[in-house]
Amino acid sequence: MDENKQVNNTSQQLGEPTEVKQAMKSDSPAQTNFNESGSEVTEQVTTPNNVSEDATITPEDGVAATEKTEVETAALAELTQQIESLKAQLEERSTQYMRIAADFENYRKRTSKEKEELDLQVKRNTILELLPIVDNFERARAHLKPQSDGEMTIHKSYQGVYKQLVECLKRIGVSPMRPEGEEFDPNLHEAVMREPTDEHPEGTVLEELVRGYYLGDRVLRHSMVKVAAPKEDTPPAPEDQSSSADS
Repeated sequence: MDENKQVNNTSQQLGEPTEVKQAMKSDSPAQTNFNESGSEVTEQVTTPNNVSEDATITPEDGVAATEKTEVETAALAELTQQIESLKAQLEERSTQYMRIAADFENYRKRTSKEKEELDLQVKRNTILELLPIVDNFERARAHLKPQSDGEMTIHKSYQGVYKQLVECLKRIGVSPMRPEGEEFDPNLHEAVMREPTDEHPEGTVLEELVRGYYLGDRVLRHSMVKVAAPKEDTPPAPEDQSSSADS
């Protein structure tokens, strides 16, 4: 009571109404209680939120996670299958490429060989057409014997042509055979005559009648030759024929 009186006296001295001070005194505890109660409410409201954040996964979340895992597994399996399919296609294409490359290489070799064979055949046919001319030159040189200066001049002129032709044939790979004294070889020689003799073994080439030629390492024309044959002994005359002749 003394305190209230003192407050009232002080209020009167300051000129403030006593009711205001009392109201302020009466409001202060209420406000404090309100704030305290408000803080308690706030703590009560926030506490369930913290509990919900720490809560465990619900069954619905587990089902969703399982479905997501299954989808990822299926996608991975599909990608793996696609990779295997691409690997198989790549291997098949590589095999096809190697086969095509091998076929092309064989084709190139075959066409190159055919071209060489064709070129050789054309060259061979052309040279075979010229060989009879060479044969005629050689026959003329062997049989013609020039007697006068004019004949000798003519002889030298066509022999010069013959030598030029032979040199041209040598430059393109033509070479003559020399079969005299060798053993008869059917791959190189053609026997047109047989001569019985005891001076040479049977099958020996005695003479070259028509000259043969090589084109490189191949036979261009076979040589026509005369071959040695065994000499036959003359059979003795029968005795009855000699006695009849004497009578």
